[in-house]
Amino acid sequence: MSVSFKFKEYNSNIFGSVRRPVAEVLFQHQKDKSWQPINMLVDTGADYTLLPHFLAESLGINLLKDCKIINTQGVGGSSKVYLLKRKIKARLGEFRRKIPVGFLSNDFIPPLLGRQEFFETFKVIFEKFSITFE
Repeated sequence: MSVSFKFKEYNSNIFGSVRRPVAEVLFQHQKDKSWQPINMLVDTGADYTLLPHFLAESLGINLLKDCKIINTQGVGGSSKVYLLKRKIKARLGEFRRKIPVGFLSNDFIPPLLGRQEFFETFKVIFEKFSITFE
């Protein structure tokens, strides 16, 4: 069983346009148990999945009650992250996992699909502007 996504084209100030590996991942809302689709940048450099601040409310998460605050380092410097105290249910095609998720204190980065307990559990193939998870 596998699921594939074509890269999405984005405007770039440097290159005019770029194609990025974006996958639709569904996360389970913490209260009503509905599935919320989120288009995520597949980031081989992200240790764990990070979402922008505004998505916490969309998933029924109270950042102050449901998370612990940590600091993280990345290419853009350091940031405050609200790390969910429990794992959240995520779905990629028919694949289901319970994964750790953090929420940044801002909305300036896209949702990043990280490795910890999710990305690393698949054979991932980047080929000819598409990404396949097996």
